[in-house]
Amino acid sequence: MIATSVDQAVQVGLVEDQPDAMRRMAAAVRSQPDMHAQFRAASVAEAKEALAQFRPDVLLVDLGLPDGSGLEVIALASQQYPACEIMVFSMFGDEALVLASIEAGASGYILKDTPGVTLEEAIRQIRSGGSPMSPIIARRLLQRLRKSPPVGEPPRDQAPGQLAIAVEAPTLTERETEILVLISRGYTYAEVAGLLSVSIHTIQTHIKHLYGKLSVHSRAEAVFEASKMGLLRGVLDE
Repeated sequence: MIATSVDQAVQVGLVEDQPDAMRRMAAAVRSQPDMHAQFRAASVAEAKEALAQFRPDVLLVDLGLPDGSGLEVIALASQQYPACEIMVFSMFGDEALVLASIEAGASGYILKDTPGVTLEEAIRQIRSGGSPMSPIIARRLLQRLRKSPPVGEPPRDQAPGQLAIAVEAPTLTERETEILVLISRGYTYAEVAGLLSVSIHTIQTHIKHLYGKLSVHSRAEAVFEASKMGLLRGVLDE
């Protein structure tokens, strides 16, 4: 855990276990003269220790941590430090995680690598009382709200006791699945090419086909859709 202190600036706590992602987050905060990275934590335990010592204005939390879930950090911060604004910054955005994060106390949810959304802008929004969300997250929540029936009634297109029909997931090739798993773990296209011993052009071609099958336009959206469809279930723990 790394900690410093600067007065008269928005104090931001960072919780992220991937070094590259942490560096990008810290760089985004440092690029703003009115923001300061108050602490960096790479696990649930470190985050709890940092929260007990500091009082960040904004807390950025990744959900996948080595010793537990970021949801635990969100719940703790929300309950014990109500003045702290909490925002999820993660590669995963399936509906269950989004809803669980909001219920735990998060006021914002940004998927990593979301086009047109910068971390510093999201911090300003949440600090000023907004709820920054990646467009695809906001759209999914709106769709859920539109489809939700009044309390006590079954869904409009579903009889009581009847299970909803799941959307059929696309069929991915073995190579597309390998690439999907690697980018979901935060590897760059160049790193994926090196790991699979192919050219970056080949990776870009596979990515284009993968995006087409998932009907997405970015890495974050690809991981979001794949997670929602169950395409990543189990493989991330291997």
